[in-house]
Amino acid sequence: MSQMAAARRGRPRDSGVDRRVLSAAWGLLHAGGYTALNVDDVAERAGVAKTTLYRRWPTKDHLAIAVGAQMLGEVPIPDSGDLRQDLTEFATALAESLNRLRMAGHYGGGKSPGLAAELVAAAARHPDIGEVVRAMYAERHALARARLERAVSREGLRPDLDQGLLVEQLVGPIYYRILITGAPADRGYAERLVEALLDGAFVAEE
Repeated sequence: MSQMAAARRGRPRDSGVDRRVLSAAWGLLHAGGYTALNVDDVAERAGVAKTTLYRRWPTKDHLAIAVGAQMLGEVPIPDSGDLRQDLTEFATALAESLNRLRMAGHYGGGKSPGLAAELVAAAARHPDIGEVVRAMYAERHALARARLERAVSREGLRPDLDQGLLVEQLVGPIYYRILITGAPADRGYAERLVEALLDGAFVAEE
C-alpha cells in the first residue's frame, strides 16, 4: 500500500530503510509487546527521519502489521513428494511464526494471544490494512492449494475434495489455538492435524 504511494510519487523506495525500520520495530515489539512500539523510538533506532517512516507506515498499526507480515510471509510450503510431511512442515512453521507473535513481550509463558491479537485488531481498524492482510493470506492459501493440486496428479489425493476447505481446515485450528484457547500449537499438534485432515483423503488402492 505504501509502496504504491511511493511509486505514484516517482521516488524509488530504499529497501535498506525498510529493513532497518522493520528490524527496529520488531526489537521493540519483541521486548515489550504492542504497547512498547513507539514511532519515535523506531525512527531513532533505525536512523531515519520520522517523516520518512510516516510516509511508508502512516500509523503504528501499519508498522506493526508490516512486521507481522514479514514474519508470517516466510512460511514455506515444501514439495518433497510426501504430502503428509509437507503439510506437517507447513503447519509447524505457521504455528512457530504465530507463537513468536503471541509471545512478543511475554516472559511468563502465559496463554494470552498477545501481539497476534493486536495485529488482528489493527487489520479490523484500518480497511487498507485489512485488504493487505487478506491478500497475503490469499497468496499463501493459493500456494497451499497448488501443492494439493499436485498431490492429486502425483500422489493419489482424491480429486473430488474441496482443496480450499482442506487448507482452511489445516490452518484454522492453529489460529484458534493461538488466538482463543492458548493451547500449545507445536509440531505434535501439527502432525495430529494433518493425520486427521488426510484420513480418507487418498484414492483407495485396488
